[in-house]
Amino acid sequence: MFRKTIILLLFFAVAACGPGKKKRTYSRTRTVTVEGSTEDTIPLKSEKEEIVNEKAEAIISTAMSYSGTRYKYGGTTNKGMDCSGLVYVSLKENDIMFPRSSYQMSMEGQKIEVGEVQKGDLLYFQTSKTGKRINHVGLVVEVDGDDIKFIHATTSRGVLVSSLREGYWKYAFVKAMRIL
Repeated sequence: MFRKTIILLLFFAVAACGPGKKKRTYSRTRTVTVEGSTEDTIPLKSEKEEIVNEKAEAIISTAMSYSGTRYKYGGTTNKGMDCSGLVYVSLKENDIMFPRSSYQMSMEGQKIEVGEVQKGDLLYFQTSKTGKRINHVGLVVEVDGDDIKFIHATTSRGVLVSSLREGYWKYAFVKAMRIL
C-alpha cells in the first residue's frame, strides 16, 4: 500500500509540472501525509505572483507618498507633479524604466479587460475634447469588486485617488494595461 501511495504521489508531482493555464491564482499545492492519511491540500501562491504583488505594493506606496502634491505640468517632484510624472517616478524609484508621457506609456505592457484589473495596473484616459489620443494615466491602487481606485494627478486637485466609477473617469476611460 505504501509503495502504491509513493508511486501515485510521484505521478501527480510529474503531471503537475506539465504545461497549464497561464493565469493561475495558485500554482502549487502541498499535501501533508501522516501514516497513510491525507490532510487538506493547502494552496501556495507562486513565487512569481508574490514578487509581482510585492513590486505592485512598492510602486503604489511610492505613488501614495505624493498624495496631495499640487499639479505642475511636466512635474516629477513633491513640489509639483503631472499624471505621467507620477507614474514615471513611482516606477523609476522601483527600478522599472518606462516612457515619460502618458501616450507613450499606453503603448507598453499587455492590454487587459477592466474585469481583470489588479493593483499596479495602469489605466489610460482621453480627457481632451479636441484631441483623439490618450493624454492621462492613473495607477490602480485598489480593486474592490467592480470599484477600481487609482492614483493620478489632476490639474484642479493635484495628486489624489479617484474611482473609475466616477462619471467623468468612467466616460474618459480608454484602456487598461498590465506592466508587471
